[in-house]
Amino acid sequence: MAQDSYMMESGEESLRLELKTDPALVESQARWAGIQPGMRVADLGCGPGKTSYYLHQLVQPGGSTVGIDYSKERVDFALSRYTTDGIEYVYRDIRESMEDLGKFDFVWIRFVLEYHIGQSREIVQNAARILNSGGILCLIDLDHNCLSHYGLPDRLERSLHGAMAFLQRRWNFDPYAGRKLFSHLYDLEFKKIDVRVEPYHVIFGTPDPISLFNWRLKVRIAVQQSGYLFDEYADGFAGFLQEFETAFADPRRFTYTPLICSRGIKP
Repeated sequence: MAQDSYMMESGEESLRLELKTDPALVESQARWAGIQPGMRVADLGCGPGKTSYYLHQLVQPGGSTVGIDYSKERVDFALSRYTTDGIEYVYRDIRESMEDLGKFDFVWIRFVLEYHIGQSREIVQNAARILNSGGILCLIDLDHNCLSHYGLPDRLERSLHGAMAFLQRRWNFDPYAGRKLFSHLYDLEFKKIDVRVEPYHVIFGTPDPISLFNWRLKVRIAVQQSGYLFDEYADGFAGFLQEFETAFADPRRFTYTPLICSRGIKP
């Protein structure tokens, strides 16, 4: 349906992205990837700018950062909240050429390729073109996204998998983007490729307020407009939503999602 649309678009999306961005995790991943002071950084799919802001701190002194996003709302949010000397935000489509922006020493693509199952290789190729020789490309995404739970009712589990299949076909979403990151770099003949796998969602017991907000919004926005009919429920999506919220709040339910990071050096 909507390769040019963003399935999570809503009035609360900038806030959701801001809340779920953990500066300590960004720092840990960026330092593992090899970020250094003095580098020129491109944050592709920068969203509300919080990640760009913290990446910028890691390249000081002497570094600079360009955050790039195709949502004008997100770019405006970043300009209102996460500006400082040396940061620039650009309203652009990362599926198209960005070579007029110049060359970078470090390009970061985090939680972006999962929304572009049909164009992920094209996006990575575009990123490689703006990277200096010897520069670092860091790709980070989830794998088995939103699909790993224990303790959900069978009907709810089937519906989640059904809705995810519709999101892949109709909304260009890739719940398995993480496992593909290494191959993107390998196919471009990057050097010194490394991979790091770590837990991302690990939710057990009573969910914290941020996790509840994030997951409820994902279900209310993305799952609802997936196109899945929710025939298992007499009242359709409303019945699914009620069962999901009850099950997700159950302290016995266990949820996890692996996060995969891959980085390589451009020859």
